[in-house]
Order: sequence, then structure tokens, then C-alpha cells
Amino acid sequence: MSAESRLACLRIALVAVGLIMIFAVYPLFQLWPSGWSWGHGHSHYPMMIVGIYATLGVFLLLAARNPLEHRSLIWFTVWSSIVHGGVMAVQAITDDAERGHLVGDVPALFLIALVLGGLMPRQAAEA
Repeated sequence: MSAESRLACLRIALVAVGLIMIFAVYPLFQLWPSGWSWGHGHSHYPMMIVGIYATLGVFLLLAARNPLEHRSLIWFTVWSSIVHGGVMAVQAITDDAERGHLVGDVPALFLIALVLGGLMPRQAAEA
């Protein structure tokens, strides 16, 4: 894949991920709580996560205009998704009540990291 086409695909991925974070996280909490909403009963946690991910989604949409100027934000998204997904995977494996996350938000975070990280230009290619 050429550097130009990789950058075009990255722009599309940033828009897609940004829109998903803004518009899909809250509905997924409501429609599929066993795969997306952690804990049981009333909690303030879901709205905190929705707020964080919606904010990140807005910034990813802005980054799509010129991804090379926003490399640190994109790499933060990649690495924080890996760390967040890894922590959640361990918690889902060790807590029977949270196993649904192994087919919900855990793979979604790893997929985001894989797609954005895979499309990011490498330092040598940028020069």
C-alpha cells in the first residue's frame, strides 16, 4: 500500500472510529450490557466512559483532517486501547459475571488499536 493510500485509509478509519465513539458507545451499553457495560446495578461508571469516549471521538474526527499533525493523539488512542482492552480482558477472565466482554468491548478496543496502529505511517516513510 502506498503512503498516500495508507493515509487516505487512516483518515477514513479515524472518522469511523470517531463517529462510533461519539454515537455508538452509549447505545451499546443499553442494547448489550453484558458485552459493554461493566458492573451490575446502578453505577455512574457508564456515563463517565461515554463522556471520555465521546470526547476522544471528537478529537479523532478533528485529527482525520491531517493525521500527521495529530500522531501523538492517534498513538495515544492505539496504546490506551491496548492497555484498556488488556486490563478488561484480565478482569473478564477472572470474573465470571463479566465474561461477555470477551466478545464485546475487549475485542473492539483491540480492533481499534490494530486498525489505527496498522495504518499509521512509520517514521522512515514520513521522512
